[in-house]
Amino acid sequence: MKKFPAYSVLVQAARLLCVALVLSSLAWADGPGDNQVQSVRPVPPPGISIDPAIRAELEAGLKQLEDKFQVLKEKAGKDSFTARYLPDVEIFPRAIRLALEEGTFYDAKEFQQAKDVLAEGMTRAEELAAGKASWATRTGLVVRGFRSRLDGTVQPYGVVVPASYNADTLHRCDLWFRGRAEKTPELQFIYQRSRQAGEYTPARTIVVHPFARFCNANKLAGEVDSLEALEHAQSHYAVDPDRISIRGFSMGGAAVWHLAVHYPDRWFAANPGAGFSETPLFLNVFQQEKLAPSEFEQTLWKLYDAPYWALNLKNLPTIAYSGEIDKQKQAADVMEAAMAKLGDRLVHIIGPQTAHKLHPDSKVEIEKRMALLAVEGRNRVPERVHFTTCTLKYDRSFWVRVTGLEEHWTFGTVDATLIAPGGIRIRSERVTDLELNFEAGTFPLSNQSIVVEFEGKKPQSLSVPGRMSDGSWMAQFHQVNGSWKAGPRPVEGLRKSHNLQGPIDDALMDSFVFVLPSGKSASPVVEAWVQSEAARAQKEWQRQMRGEVRVLKADQVTPEVMKTSHLILWGDEQSNPLIGQLASQLPIRKVGTNWNVGNSKFSDTDHLPILIYPNPLAPGRYIVLNSGLTYREYDYLNNARQVPRLPDWAIIDCRTPPDARYPGKIVKAGFFDEQWRLKSEK
Repeated sequence: MKKFPAYSVLVQAARLLCVALVLSSLAWADGPGDNQVQSVRPVPPPGISIDPAIRAELEAGLKQLEDKFQVLKEKAGKDSFTARYLPDVEIFPRAIRLALEEGTFYDAKEFQQAKDVLAEGMTRAEELAAGKASWATRTGLVVRGFRSRLDGTVQPYGVVVPASYNADTLHRCDLWFRGRAEKTPELQFIYQRSRQAGEYTPARTIVVHPFARFCNANKLAGEVDSLEALEHAQSHYAVDPDRISIRGFSMGGAAVWHLAVHYPDRWFAANPGAGFSETPLFLNVFQQEKLAPSEFEQTLWKLYDAPYWALNLKNLPTIAYSGEIDKQKQAADVMEAAMAKLGDRLVHIIGPQTAHKLHPDSKVEIEKRMALLAVEGRNRVPERVHFTTCTLKYDRSFWVRVTGLEEHWTFGTVDATLIAPGGIRIRSERVTDLELNFEAGTFPLSNQSIVVEFEGKKPQSLSVPGRMSDGSWMAQFHQVNGSWKAGPRPVEGLRKSHNLQGPIDDALMDSFVFVLPSGKSASPVVEAWVQSEAARAQKEWQRQMRGEVRVLKADQVTPEVMKTSHLILWGDEQSNPLIGQLASQLPIRKVGTNWNVGNSKFSDTDHLPILIYPNPLAPGRYIVLNSGLTYREYDYLNNARQVPRLPDWAIIDCRTPPDARYPGKIVKAGFFDEQWRLKSEK
């Protein structure tokens, strides 16, 4: 077993600090009780019992609201105004329906809250039926809804619109990420967001509160939800694109760290509070969990472990906050050390003698700094861009875009500098393809030709055409045998690319459908596993990601479906015609009665492949075999655990029953190479 990826001295220093804090404060993390795979508590937890009379009253109100919604839904097909505001109504009946179906009432006062939510939904439904949507122009606290591109469900978010709001003036916008709230699914979230302004309400600032698919630290579907909520807000409010920040506390602070390093060019500032910034140290110290990860699990930690990505903060103003006696101070300490190794000094505001909360004096200091940064706004075209990534999922920062890596999960870096009047200097490592792109009116160099200097072992200078007539400029470069060439790489078969790079969970970060078997597998063991895991994946998508899986059979998958959605195919060649149609084009295939994986063979009577691969019938889309989210119920208990659990492919021994961590015994697993081929066995 390899050792955990180390952050060298910074990890050891942070470990000592965390041990001291653990000994000096009450337990904040879930603790060892949540380390038992065989006794995993449910998230969200079960609620209190509902008096039959109260249930009947809520169900009657829900039916009345749903009847009105159905009329609006039919009207929306013909009327664009109704269609535009329909999600703002639909979030209300969906929240009540889920609360009743799942039994997620946690306090008797929430029954009255449900009635209030029903009443608000009814008011909106009646108003929209009359061709009005007054809530869309209201100031103060407003709950909005949008239709997710992932699964077509409506998802809520809260917005605080300042009293001074003027639709003709662009406004600063803060994206606020909430803390872990296991007892705050849709109903409670909608109620709170219509009555609680939140920690910060800066003057002349729109504050957006994403629901982010519940308790996932804004990862995976939660990440997409956060960005979609912002996109929806931008389409309805006068948001200044150069004055958007990300802020959050606790679980929300963790969200800020990863969204800051993954999208460093989108924000004018990042303000993480507490939270966590990496996986192994946090779980080892705070969760007191004995970790024994596989090599591929350690590799997958890189996706969300922010210290690896600290270089990206060079171009993003960052203000961290911690309470002095909060164990979660570890997150900022780790990031401070990671940034220090790069020559950067993290601004770290510390609340004196404060545990896990925001100190009022610190809030004043933080907001003063944020306001100054907002005046300056985002610099769209920094003179120098620093960028690092280990996956083409996160491929760009400002005018630099990495379009090819030597090997995924090994970090590539780019240091790019503009040199007036007509030069750009590039230093890169482990990057094979690069794009430099300036939007209309932003290219600052004036020469008719641009000289791009590549530093390194083989220094090169390439001359390419200069700026376009609208002030834009774009150039592409690729390496051949260590030498840079101008222009894009010639297309020769498959290559990993942005949003087509894996791992398995990546298919659930865009529109997807489940394609269930229409027949039966020849093996009873495989058949039972497929039926059980397919049902579980649908249930857990609803429970954990608060969505509803779109389900089709193979004969319902049209070319349009394949063009617009990733296909999650369940079964094998016998039970699912689409798998049979595509089997010969996949890198893992069946020969006789065995699944062949390189030099290894696994019997098809009790083994099944899980994998992600570009859809041979639909360029730009994935197929996935036999998997939904790869993290499972055990991982719901701590947000640091909520990372992909399987790489690009795995072979499952179906004789081993699935549990709260794994879908069965993983007998072999790995990543495809940059051409989507099996890597050579060492």
